[in-house]
Amino acid sequence: MRWPMIKAVIRIDLYRLFKTKDYWIPLVILGGIFFVVLPIVLLGSLGLVQQSGAISQIGQIIGTLPEAIQQNIEGDNPATRASYAFAVYLLAPIAIVVPLTISSAVGANSIVGERERGTGEYLAHSPLTVKEIYIAKLIASLIPGYLAGIVGFALYALVVNIIVGPQVGGWFFPTVGWMLLVLWVIPPFIAIALSLILRLSAKVRSAASAHQASSLVTLPVILMSYAVATGLLYSPVISAAAAGFIAWIIAAVLLITGSKSIKRERLLGVSADA
Repeated sequence: MRWPMIKAVIRIDLYRLFKTKDYWIPLVILGGIFFVVLPIVLLGSLGLVQQSGAISQIGQIIGTLPEAIQQNIEGDNPATRASYAFAVYLLAPIAIVVPLTISSAVGANSIVGERERGTGEYLAHSPLTVKEIYIAKLIASLIPGYLAGIVGFALYALVVNIIVGPQVGGWFFPTVGWMLLVLWVIPPFIAIALSLILRLSAKVRSAASAHQASSLVTLPVILMSYAVATGLLYSPVISAAAAGFIAWIIAAVLLITGSKSIKRERLLGVSADA
């Protein structure tokens, strides 16, 4: 693996993405809505209705949950427990969905976009192997989504600690389960989706087709993220560690076999099955 050449392709792709404002600005807005606006609205609303019957009903619902789940929810009253549950558990899927959506949008245009821009010929005739091209495209697609996830996670932690922290006695977020989710679970989830999306991007004829196909790929992964979030309710650390371990194995298998989908003919757009 010639990493200097791979890094050069990554830098070009990231620079091109940064220059395309009509592409990344909507993605930034998407992250801002899910990581900042939505948590402020939901957690702030819980704080405003503490004296109403609604918060008591939410507290009663939490009280009907299995004992294993209730032990993980902190708070001395229904309002605090409801806020803690929303902050730590119910909003957990956004940590996977948002970076996954962003990386998928970038990855869907990765290979087919080279053909449409007419730059695929440079890659096809470059000294890079198809495996090196695949790795470069994968990393260039993963970085924007994961970086957005890290920044969004930091903003989300700030919102949670400001709104919910005073109710539970101080800053408490991120929890161990969330740290494992961000550092251990999210990267392989993104890699799984991208390994499939890059295969599609190498085969379809247009970026529009690639985006449509990528939505079908990301939907099962999003559903898996909700399953992981459900597991966090029962045992945050064990569930996150186990989910990450399984995801890394799946990602490794898909990444090892994924480079075979890229052929120089497809970059040139002359392959019969391009």
